[in-house]
Amino acid sequence: MTSGYLAIVLHGHLPFIRHPEHDDYIEERWLYEAITECYAPLLMKLFALSDEGVRARATVTLSPTLVHMLRDDLLKVRAVRHLMRLEELAESELRRTAGHGHLQRLARFYRDRFGAIHAFWDRWSGDLAAAFSELEERGVLEILACAATHGYLPLLAAQPACVRAQLAVGVRHHVEAFGRAPRGIWLPECGYYPGVEEELAELGIRFFVIDTHCVLHASERPRWGVYAPLYTPAGVAAFGRDPESSRQVWSAETGYPGDFWYRDFYRDVGYDLPLEQLGAATHPDGIRGATGIKYHRITHREGLENKDLYNVEEARRRAADHAGNFMFNRQHQARHLRAHMDRPPVIVAPYDAELFGHWWFEGPDFLDYLFRKLHYDQDDVEPVTLAEYLVRHPRNQAAIPSAGSWGARGYNWVWLDGSNSWVYRHVHAAGEAMTRLARENRGAGGLRRRALDQAARELLLAQSSDWAFLMMTKQSVEFAARRVKAHMARFHRLQSELESGWIDEGWLADLERRDNIFPRIDYGVYGED
Repeated sequence: MTSGYLAIVLHGHLPFIRHPEHDDYIEERWLYEAITECYAPLLMKLFALSDEGVRARATVTLSPTLVHMLRDDLLKVRAVRHLMRLEELAESELRRTAGHGHLQRLARFYRDRFGAIHAFWDRWSGDLAAAFSELEERGVLEILACAATHGYLPLLAAQPACVRAQLAVGVRHHVEAFGRAPRGIWLPECGYYPGVEEELAELGIRFFVIDTHCVLHASERPRWGVYAPLYTPAGVAAFGRDPESSRQVWSAETGYPGDFWYRDFYRDVGYDLPLEQLGAATHPDGIRGATGIKYHRITHREGLENKDLYNVEEARRRAADHAGNFMFNRQHQARHLRAHMDRPPVIVAPYDAELFGHWWFEGPDFLDYLFRKLHYDQDDVEPVTLAEYLVRHPRNQAAIPSAGSWGARGYNWVWLDGSNSWVYRHVHAAGEAMTRLARENRGAGGLRRRALDQAARELLLAQSSDWAFLMMTKQSVEFAARRVKAHMARFHRLQSELESGWIDEGWLADLERRDNIFPRIDYGVYGED
């Protein structure tokens, strides 16, 4: 008999990065790495489980920016080119490591792995979003909507029109991409503030996920803690994150990914080999970067030197052991909670999807083993989607969650510190201008409408939470600041041209070609009362 439910939630998101003016743009490689290291391996595991009749259930977010990039013809061509370069490098490594036993076996492992990913890519004609959609049709996944460009909503809350636009454009994109209305949504960074649920209810959203403390500090003491959702005043359910299951997977210090038998993330042939041996896998300007071919395991935490060679079989055994341990802990957790609740608890375990395969190479194996063990080895814990839980348990406590996020320190600090606070005076001023333009230009058509729609795109792109995050974490700081400034400059030129009555159609067409996301956007969303 089921003692509890396990709701795995994987949040898939990347910022919109598309540069047709450059043949090989470094930051575009974030997408190609995510495809080869995370999305394709995860999909391959989930299809295998489905084909074998193993009951796997998970909730997945695919942000609009990620879905658009996965389906963009230019980026698909570049992604498969990147994959072919990795295959060429792996073949070269097979020759270089001839006679080196273990090392050559690892080179062969990568050659075969890239070949399998390429075959999967061809099976879906490069449309991995369609592969996710097929798994939803099979009942393996439920795909959640997300805000348009992953804007951090608590810091946009002063301008309700901007929050409404982020959410409405995101939901409409989901319908266009997957042909069905979403039942749930992922609030970017789990960023919640009281009142946002009113906008969600207007869009037909039934549930979202928030961090632990947002539930525990709700307006009413949550009777079942984070192990049952709360109904907000608008009737939208808020599911809280389980801290125990999160810690076991998230933490590189105390969690599974830090195991010394797992593959080391930082040691890569892209940094170890002479440039001439990397071939086309390196950047044309000779800039080194990760290739995904990594021969060493974590071994120890003292630098990257003296690392032992990676052992594929042992790493998989560790993934199986850790999956068993995770299941064991969830069984005991569910049994304990069930004894004190009027229903089976739901253990909500949300993670960034890119953790599985990119940061934690064995992550897809871990999930594969976990679903198999849940299916064959026990009957205490049942994997479910969040929507399935609400169907089975529609009566839940009503309360208003506390504001917060899943970022460090639990609130707004990550997206509002000394490194990035300058962003908001610009996006807020642009938000006010966009709202005014939308209201003054109701029913505009032709070239004027195109300019208004493009202004809305540029504002949405400037609002992405990724730029502030990259600044705070000191990763690609110049790139992130440049992106905010570029989108704001384009917005203000469009604003000026709209106000003057003269619009440069050639320049506008170039913007539409470059920032081509949301082709059916309606600027009027900013003017809705």
